[in-house]
Amino acid sequence: MRMSEGVEWAAHICLLLDWLETDEPVPTGTLAKSYELPPAYLNKQLQALVRAGIASSTAGRNGGFRLARPLTEITMMDVVAAIEGPEDAFQCTEIRRRGMNADVAERVSRVPCSVSTAMRRAELAWRRELAGQTLADVQADAERSVPRLGDRVRAWYARN
Repeated sequence: MRMSEGVEWAAHICLLLDWLETDEPVPTGTLAKSYELPPAYLNKQLQALVRAGIASSTAGRNGGFRLARPLTEITMMDVVAAIEGPEDAFQCTEIRRRGMNADVAERVSRVPCSVSTAMRRAELAWRRELAGQTLADVQADAERSVPRLGDRVRAWYARN
């Protein structure tokens, strides 16, 4: 399964917004600069987070984005669904009903497709794993890996 880079960007930006510890909205350009991302494309990801209720936006000169809820209430699955959409990753097109099986299509279709069943089982496990991890969990792991990471983020923003 391949996801767009927007998922990575969105998750990092959510963490960043939390580390900044500000009630003020953070402009797209400022967020984009922090990871050298193209502002226009990042803005699309941010708008998807707003539509999903993960972030909120404020328009205007002093506008920007902030988290709409705490990281403890945002799962990795929430971020993936916001960016990639809620649709199943695997789409069974029932090719088993065509070609060599066209004449037995009705009989074949009574039994669930084994390929589809296996893929759905795997995707459900993947979704459960992502739904079981909040961004607070991810943030805690990042801070264990890089001590004082939040302080470093805030210091960078103070300089820029």
